[in-house]
Amino acid sequence: MSSAALRPGPELGLYPERDDPQRNKLERALLAVADEVSRRNRPQSARYHRIIRAINRRGAALSDLSDVQLRERCRELRFQLRRTGLSVDKWLIDAFALIRETAQRTLQMRHFDVQLMGGWVMLHGKIVEMETGEGKTLTATLPACTAALAGIPVHIITVNDYLVTRDAAWMQPVYQALGLSVGTITEGMDTEARRAAYRCDVTYCTNKQVAFDYLKDRIVLGNERGRLQLKLENLYSDQPRSNRLLLPGLCFGIVDEADSVLIDEARTPLIISAPRDTAGQRELYEQALRLADALQPDIDFELDARERSVELTATGKTRLAGLAQRLRGSWAGSRIREELVSRALSARHLFHRDEHYLLSDGKVQIIDSFTGRVMPDRSWEQGLHQLIEVKEGCSLSEQNETLARISYQRFYRRYLHLAGMTGTCREVAPELWSVYRLKVVTVPTNRPLQRKHLPDRLYATADSKWEAILETIREMHAQGRPVLVGTRSVASSEHLSRMLEDARLAHQVLNARKHDLEAAIIKHAGAPAAITVATNMAGRGTDIRLGDGVAELGGLHVITSELHEAGRIDRQLFGRCGRQGDPGSYQVLLSLEDELYTRYCPPVVARLAGWRRQTVAKLGPAWLWRTVTRWSQRVAEREDARVRRGLMKLDENLGNILAFSGRPE
Repeated sequence: MSSAALRPGPELGLYPERDDPQRNKLERALLAVADEVSRRNRPQSARYHRIIRAINRRGAALSDLSDVQLRERCRELRFQLRRTGLSVDKWLIDAFALIRETAQRTLQMRHFDVQLMGGWVMLHGKIVEMETGEGKTLTATLPACTAALAGIPVHIITVNDYLVTRDAAWMQPVYQALGLSVGTITEGMDTEARRAAYRCDVTYCTNKQVAFDYLKDRIVLGNERGRLQLKLENLYSDQPRSNRLLLPGLCFGIVDEADSVLIDEARTPLIISAPRDTAGQRELYEQALRLADALQPDIDFELDARERSVELTATGKTRLAGLAQRLRGSWAGSRIREELVSRALSARHLFHRDEHYLLSDGKVQIIDSFTGRVMPDRSWEQGLHQLIEVKEGCSLSEQNETLARISYQRFYRRYLHLAGMTGTCREVAPELWSVYRLKVVTVPTNRPLQRKHLPDRLYATADSKWEAILETIREMHAQGRPVLVGTRSVASSEHLSRMLEDARLAHQVLNARKHDLEAAIIKHAGAPAAITVATNMAGRGTDIRLGDGVAELGGLHVITSELHEAGRIDRQLFGRCGRQGDPGSYQVLLSLEDELYTRYCPPVVARLAGWRRQTVAKLGPAWLWRTVTRWSQRVAEREDARVRRGLMKLDENLGNILAFSGRPE
């Protein structure tokens, strides 16, 4: 692959990106067969080991050079990479050796061999799966610096502003020593600051910020992206569009926490919108909620918790028409009336405070179900957000109309070169390949894992489960071991916090209400006898270092109080312990009243929760419940995959319609 094919210039123009290919049914069928063969053709590890040995040999020679000589070697290598691009292994091996030596001198951190392997995997357009704590932040500098030395703009994409600023500041000495500039994109930056950051050799940004900035560029460009058109504008226009663009195109992207960004986030489209007139809307939403409250469940409407949807019955539609007779305006039309009340029923029965959203400063803020963090820049569509605001007695936010939209699937497929890294993605490897053409390569750990899985325990009721969790915390606390308890919601974390307070056990709570204290809380979570209760926030991009003497006691103990629909997200939590060969243990304590069972299991399983307050050992064999758990998670994962496929298909259809009409995205 030549660097010229991955960077702005005469060959690809000022805004290079990959076009969405249009294929007929036969071409898609043939491609699917080829995809499956290619995906199953796993790369041989022997080649990676040969590359690592070559890097080590090259690195031994560099270690004897002075700093001045090393900088001169960097200038020579930059020239070779700009000339040959990323297609000659000799120069790529030299680059990896140079970057490792530079990291050793500037950060006193030397890349392990497994990190060299991970960097090589990403440089060649794949996703590397590395265990939690194996140093993905340092690993990313290998492909990023190599591509940047070849003149290719690099985006390192992660999940939140904290990780953007932390990782960029942490790795900046390496980039500076190699003569590379580093930029960061965070929420609240003005246009000029964003443009300057994207013009750096390497830019750290969040998945949402880079995608929204791309949509802004698409609005500027419209459907006219031709290289000649933009060049001519630079000659005759005082304000050419190229001067108003934020990004230099989509050249080389490295996605951190790739499964979270490319899979979990892919359920929601990205939309740029503008406010529209909402005069009189509050009264309309209040009327909708009053009408919804007058309807009876199972008679007038049916709730589907799995699909998170509401359907009015024939009886309900008739009753609604009668209730709305005295109202005027929008209530006269049956379609609008039924859609509005259906959304009001969803707001009332399917979206719950401290689980799906929280109230902060009088505003409704959505909670990301996968990370546990708030998403202040997000709102639900079609009036649902405003209905929840009315339900909670908040001020009404502006309702918006869509200016541009794109799905994550479509956006990331436009990168000329895309790679990623994560600790948990083998379960979704087929989807990553079929959607993004990204293979997953798992690399071994630097040191043998010492993480122990203690026996799972399942209880009939939630109360029994919480009592068992409290008792387990007491036991570990008495031993002096730190404990991290993972919960699914803000409400659950605060419920356990109250139990710990009653038991006079000092602890810290990390949830969406305290997202700004995340780093400080996690920093001390490995201290002797520390107790930390956290939502999924503690599972991404954070390392828990053990305090003095903790390793001798057995390390950090992790408890999960409720399994996630996707098992890989549970593995993220388990990975908080036992990092880099440290000792640690984890345990799963569940109840039949957990959402995973009530939402995805057959009704007969849910009815077991009403029997007696006793452990699963008396309800049936443990293997049976492990099977039920795995089955429930697979049902949930298939459902999520179906939603993602539907969104991608809808997005592609909308793209075709808008392209035909001449409108952007």
